[in-house]
Amino acid sequence: MAAKVLGGREVVKVAVVQAASEFMDKKKCLEKACDLIIKAGKEGAELIVFPETWIPTYPYWSMGWDTAASAFHDVHADLQDNSVVVGSEDTDILGKAAREAGAYVVMGVNELDDRIGSRTLFNSLVYIDKYGGVLGRHRKLIPSYIERLWWGQGDARDLKVFDTEIGRIGGQICWENHIVNITAWYIAQGVDIHVAVWPGMWNCGTTMDESFIYAGHDINRCDLIPATRERAFSGQCYVLSANNILRMKDIPDDFPFKDKMNYAGKGQGKFVGWACGGSHIVAPTSEYMVPPTFDKETIIYAELQAKFIKVVKSVFDSLGHYARWDLVNLTNPPAPYEPTTAGNSRGAGQTVNMEQIIESVAKEFHLEPERVDSVVRGVLANGSGGSPGNGKMPTH
Repeated sequence: MAAKVLGGREVVKVAVVQAASEFMDKKKCLEKACDLIIKAGKEGAELIVFPETWIPTYPYWSMGWDTAASAFHDVHADLQDNSVVVGSEDTDILGKAAREAGAYVVMGVNELDDRIGSRTLFNSLVYIDKYGGVLGRHRKLIPSYIERLWWGQGDARDLKVFDTEIGRIGGQICWENHIVNITAWYIAQGVDIHVAVWPGMWNCGTTMDESFIYAGHDINRCDLIPATRERAFSGQCYVLSANNILRMKDIPDDFPFKDKMNYAGKGQGKFVGWACGGSHIVAPTSEYMVPPTFDKETIIYAELQAKFIKVVKSVFDSLGHYARWDLVNLTNPPAPYEPTTAGNSRGAGQTVNMEQIIESVAKEFHLEPERVDSVVRGVLANGSGGSPGNGKMPTH
């Protein structure tokens, strides 16, 4: 059966939040987020998106090697303490607001690893459904350049598109939107609404002594603009680009690196303009529905129409008549990496996508997937096939 566009809906209203976070204060960030979620929900938004690492902030400050090591270490410890733990009270608070708003929420966070003994941070997107539950998360796969100082690498468990009643929703973080094979994997899952999050907007190719994009907002010199527009057309989907805004007045005076920020604020030295906003919404035709919006806290809205996905696919269907999977195709993503594995003697890199095996077997033998799943579980539990002891695949 063909997938429904936008979950079978003709129109879905969405919102992108462009507002300064409460710098390095998780509790206040959560409070502000809830207020913004409820506000957007009252405007009829059914999907509400926040920028990259909105809780508690993107680490715009320098590495700290030119200052006291204690200050640098203290800031990193503080960032850990103000990062989100998925499945804890943090996501419960967001879930309550999502439920009250009747909307799905995609929140950019610094995520503290939930594995026992780990204090690693990840740059993550957390997906909350309209009923208040956690749909899932996506950890940035490759922190960019100096970001590797702050965050670990994500793995394959999070390369998912979520099938919801308002459509199939997926997201990538910052320069992940340029990674061709990962982007292709998301497109292959039939995403309707793609979420792209960024720390702001910047000017590619500038020298250190020139002004950044704040001088005139020359969007044609920022790589994220072609990334979002091409992503919309190549995937025949809508793109919601959520960009951070942050100003000097938003940073507490006692923050040790306040004078070393490469983020925003006119006249603040040679780094001017990163966190100036620039949030926008792109249609599947690659046209702006809402053009880049700068220099102000706002919530931008758009009504996504299923018709335009269908129209673009009628001329360029990257999963249909314009696909050549017979020439080049995608392999299954590798399994998540963990320090221990239960009962798995397979060699490194040899992994099994169990869901796809079950689906394939069910199709070949004309069985219900639930029955095949039951047999597989029996095999894993008892070391035998079918029902315990007989070693056979069930038949009609």
